[in-house]
Amino acid sequence: MEKIRIGTRGSQLALYQANAVAAFLRDSQRGLETEIVKIRTTGDKVLDSPLSKIGDKGLFTREIERALLDKEIDCAVHSLKDLPTELPEKLQIVAFSAREDVRDALIAQDGMKLLELPKGSTVATGSLRRRSQLMHLRSDLNLVDIRGNLNTRLRKLEEEGYAGMMLAYAGIKRLGMADKVTEILEPNKMLPAVGQGIIAVEAREGDGRIKELLRDFNSEESETSALAERAFLRKLEGGCQVPIGVYTYFTNKKISGMVASLDGEILIRDFVSLNANEPENSGEELAEKLLSLGADKILAEIRSASA
Repeated sequence: MEKIRIGTRGSQLALYQANAVAAFLRDSQRGLETEIVKIRTTGDKVLDSPLSKIGDKGLFTREIERALLDKEIDCAVHSLKDLPTELPEKLQIVAFSAREDVRDALIAQDGMKLLELPKGSTVATGSLRRRSQLMHLRSDLNLVDIRGNLNTRLRKLEEEGYAGMMLAYAGIKRLGMADKVTEILEPNKMLPAVGQGIIAVEAREGDGRIKELLRDFNSEESETSALAERAFLRKLEGGCQVPIGVYTYFTNKKISGMVASLDGEILIRDFVSLNANEPENSGEELAEKLLSLGADKILAEIRSASA
């Protein structure tokens, strides 16, 4: 009997995603067995430093991809936003899931919304992208870094007495904790990360079997959005150390992106029309537009400061 070994991080959310892929494979292919292989990544091991301080690309994927190349697993399941835009040689993304809610969410004490938080309130987030956009919206807030899985973050919220914390709504929703959210921020206020809400399945190049098994799991809309957004990020050469947000509005056929300074004082945002037949060109066009509007200076300053 054929068995597919699926590599994943060991967090509750990562296992939820891997099990969703495993269930699809079993349900669509009678007699197929699956095995979930948990792999610890650098990002899982180092929890006492902000993501922007412990490196950049592949923090949550490198060890899993190594296992894939070494044929210890047959495919890998990731949150697409964790995957660097340049994949290792001989690896490819073979499927993009239907996109979950892309928005960011606030979990605040006393059910408050962002604009209701008292001046000087402490809000926790593990993302430079969210931090910069929050500072742009509420420069009076005191922002602190937070790491760990959702349960760990919720515990810290209580123990540290933070007024609130910001994180991706998709993860909260997938883990059945949407009732804890006090506000969901629309993309016109808080642009999400590249590919936020999409599960990506990675496999070895030339492994047509895995791609064929996941053909009906793949969402064409998600794939188009992912190609556009990842091309945007690739052109800007961004990563965890740069506040970059982007979202593909499929209904309006446009892609909107932003680059912000670390303090949120400067935020450059614009959009271009989406060409669904050539999504990568649209992403690159948007990146060039933002660079021409001054994003190049912001990126240069951030990189020189972190060098």
